Amino acid sequence: MDGTPKTEGKTMPTRRAMLAGAAAFAAAPALAGWAPLDSKDPGHHAGHGTVSGQAAKTSTDGSSAAGAGSPRTGAGHMANHAGHAGFAGGSVPPERAGIDPTAILHDFDRGKTSTLPDGRTLREWDIVAVDMDFEIAPGVTFPGWSYNGRIPGPTLWAQEGDALRIHFTNAGAHPHTIHFHGIHRAEMDGTPGIGAGSIAPGQSFTYEFDATPFGTHLYHCHQSPLAPHIAKGLYGGFIIEPKEGRPKADNEMVMVMNGYNTDGGDDNEFYSVNGLPFHFMDFPVQVKQNELVRIHLINVLEYDPINSFHVHGNFFHYYPTGTMLTPSEFTDTISQVQGQRGIVELRFPYPGKYMFHAHKTEFAELGWMGFFEVGAS
Repeated sequence: MDGTPKTEGKTMPTRRAMLAGAAAFAAAPALAGWAPLDSKDPGHHAGHGTVSGQAAKTSTDGSSAAGAGSPRTGAGHMANHAGHAGFAGGSVPPERAGIDPTAILHDFDRGKTSTLPDGRTLREWDIVAVDMDFEIAPGVTFPGWSYNGRIPGPTLWAQEGDALRIHFTNAGAHPHTIHFHGIHRAEMDGTPGIGAGSIAPGQSFTYEFDATPFGTHLYHCHQSPLAPHIAKGLYGGFIIEPKEGRPKADNEMVMVMNGYNTDGGDDNEFYSVNGLPFHFMDFPVQVKQNELVRIHLINVLEYDPINSFHVHGNFFHYYPTGTMLTPSEFTDTISQVQGQRGIVELRFPYPGKYMFHAHKTEFAELGWMGFFEVGAS
């Protein structure tokens, strides 16, 4: 595997082309039912269709320049969800993609537990770095580097003060590490040249440290060159619950914000939460009216300096890094640079569908948008 994204022998979509397509489709609600052509069609671009297989044209104001009755896009591969950007025919089904963002929401891995002689809880996990292909958009296969065969990797959950052992095996084709955000000895930091350092293909190492401080954290590969090792999928959530606990949430979840660089450049062509662009447009996050929703929000986006989270029709309390039990603000939008994270807590007083997305329009129209669907209590 050479690390080059694949689209059935076609040229990969570029960020500029993706945005042109998104703008054109957002302007044409009637195209909600539009579907891509067969991949054998010569006009089929990177697995996303154009009408009649012809090159599309987009005017400077974002409207389609195609003739009446034959709407087209600048790139020919972004459809719309009732006026919103999206893929023709919807996002890639999780079973085909190899990633299920909805399942990841509530998948907190508490590890294998036992009790140490001093009475503390020991938690152990097996994490394997493996190279895998993921279909992140219709016809776009991304050659990922993953932890345990998924992007993002498993969300590890522990309680403050627990003893932790992470048994890491590198089954990939390149050296990797696991660097945990937290407090630990230098030898356990997952930094090349310190302690075990880089873990070569076929080799293993066990990281051991105590769970501290409590909060919403993350882990990722720290092998150089660092950007591709993170961007290709080697990251995951790491949650440490306070020893005394938090007020019980009715619906607790994790959202990892990421992106995909599919053309080998220095930017991203797709953006998502929990690994699949536009997934939560087609599969809204299910919540109940008035229940306490707690979101561990983590930004691992590479190649872009900042990411954000915005919710429609509501406000939330925000706890930066989750290391305090009182919120810092009451807002509807927060920003995070790479590695920043925090806890979002909110209740929806009214039933209905409420959008959430990056408040960077470009990111939203390239996949980082979705809905909460609030059921009446």
